[in-house]
Amino acid sequence: MTRCIALLSGGLDSMLAIRIMQEQGIEVEALNFKTMFTCCQDLSAQVARDLGVNLTIIGQEDDYLDLVRNPEYGYGKGANPCVDCRIYMFERAKKFMHQVDAQFIISGEVVGQRPMSQKRSDLDTISYQSGLEDLLLRPLSAKLLPPTKPEREGLVDREKLYGVQGRSRKFLIELAHKYNLKDIPTPSTGCSLTEPEFGRKVHDLIQIQVDDQPWDYDALNVGRHFRWNENTKVILGRDHQENLKLEYMHKMEDATSSALIEPLSFKGPTALVTGPANEDSISYALGLVYRYGSTLEDEPNTVRVDAETGSQEMVAVPTDRSSDDITIAMTTGLRRQER
Repeated sequence: MTRCIALLSGGLDSMLAIRIMQEQGIEVEALNFKTMFTCCQDLSAQVARDLGVNLTIIGQEDDYLDLVRNPEYGYGKGANPCVDCRIYMFERAKKFMHQVDAQFIISGEVVGQRPMSQKRSDLDTISYQSGLEDLLLRPLSAKLLPPTKPEREGLVDREKLYGVQGRSRKFLIELAHKYNLKDIPTPSTGCSLTEPEFGRKVHDLIQIQVDDQPWDYDALNVGRHFRWNENTKVILGRDHQENLKLEYMHKMEDATSSALIEPLSFKGPTALVTGPANEDSISYALGLVYRYGSTLEDEPNTVRVDAETGSQEMVAVPTDRSSDDITIAMTTGLRRQER
């Protein structure tokens, strides 16, 4: 039996690509690529069940962050190295193809749908640089592209493929109804790197901090981030769950955080200090905790600071709540209580 590997994101395009192959009697093995920046694994699992295909999820390897830091083909509007990432995924898919004795790989890519990675030239680059060349079939746009090896050898009927291009979803939705796909997902990249705000956090690590570690990228998904200097940053939890998450991340073996600050006598955000935990950076972090917390008026506000040197309680008395410079106000009224 003819077997192919399908990259399944959980989106409509990849669902249609799989259904087109199934209509030709081709067995499909689905593959989902997971990184610290992707967010659609649950959706892809449900889609795989609905389509009746086996799903294998593979993760990034240690070299993936090197790709994010220095992509050969550049970034999109965020910090998304889409062409490089697609090449990386298809290289992994090629290895998987040989492991399960499949003959070719399919994807739901559509010519001209995404400006960063689906221009005709980008599709050619991805096919060539991944080492797949004409073993990579795009069923939705195949008639706009040269025939691939599975088409030439008769494994796939080219006449039953399509020539879709552009960003309109009208024809794709019509195909979804034709193939009896009931739940049509809304468009989504499924990757936080494409989001401009998140992209700015990533570029901050790459361009300013420089000595970034995998833990720093994981931490980008949690809280508000404030840059103190090129070595030091403060992360604030936005709710109770994020406060707990920051506490957990601080205890991880590969954590780059040097101090954890927790309000004791008032409600407020937990703060992590990454980089050197000195008097200036701690004071800066305290000022942020005070600014975003529900502090007590004209009363001591106690926090616990867990740093590399040990745990201690610190009491801050705001000298001027109307002041814009909260950090100075906090520093002025600071005294330490050793535990």
